[in-house]
Amino acid sequence: MKVELLVSEWCASCHQSEKIWREVAEEKDIEFAVLDMGQPEGRALVSRLRLKTIPAVVIDGELKGIGVQTFAEARAWVAAAPAKQKTDMQHAGLTLSLDNRLFMLGAMVYLMLGGLGLAINGTLLTDGPARPVALHLITVGFMLMLIYGLAAHMLPRFTGNPILMGVWPWLQMGLVHAGLLAYSAGFLLGVYPVIIAGGALIWLSLLVFAVRIWPVLWPKPRNNGTVIPLHIQPGE
Repeated sequence: MKVELLVSEWCASCHQSEKIWREVAEEKDIEFAVLDMGQPEGRALVSRLRLKTIPAVVIDGELKGIGVQTFAEARAWVAAAPAKQKTDMQHAGLTLSLDNRLFMLGAMVYLMLGGLGLAINGTLLTDGPARPVALHLITVGFMLMLIYGLAAHMLPRFTGNPILMGVWPWLQMGLVHAGLLAYSAGFLLGVYPVIIAGGALIWLSLLVFAVRIWPVLWPKPRNNGTVIPLHIQPGE
């Protein structure tokens, strides 16, 4: 059973509807996707069904309801679907997940720390152990963490494909934080094995991110090797 929730960034009630349907999707084995009407898949669905109001719920290609449903109504609509087996693959929606919020919060913190380090120590144009620390807090801490948070939220939305969640984003986050701390401590103390270990941890976080993002960009083919776009139903 395929359930598509059509939403928009400017729609206040869409966030409430998404929350309800995400909870239902955790209980039932349904193919659930949140489609933004500003994206190609969402526009195609609006055009095909001639929708004028959102949020709208489409089940197996047919318009089921408009507006925000209660938990009881949503569960009743997918009652025929079997109970869901545990999986770490999840579709992204309008709301940032907790891990992506923390990635972006961490990016801002590292940017401030790196900027303060450069300003206080006057190390922007001078050499010394504090300079590479401050620069890596900005390049790795700010830029990489920002990429982690934005990419994990936006790419699943743009492609309509789920991303690997569960413990994976937290492992990725732990590795990049530990790597930055080890890398910084190694430079300040002049202990090169610690610097190498920190760099290795950062690269491991990139590897975890690649594992998570791979099925988003290159999903497994279905229907004899054809990947079915979200707005096209089999037989159309």
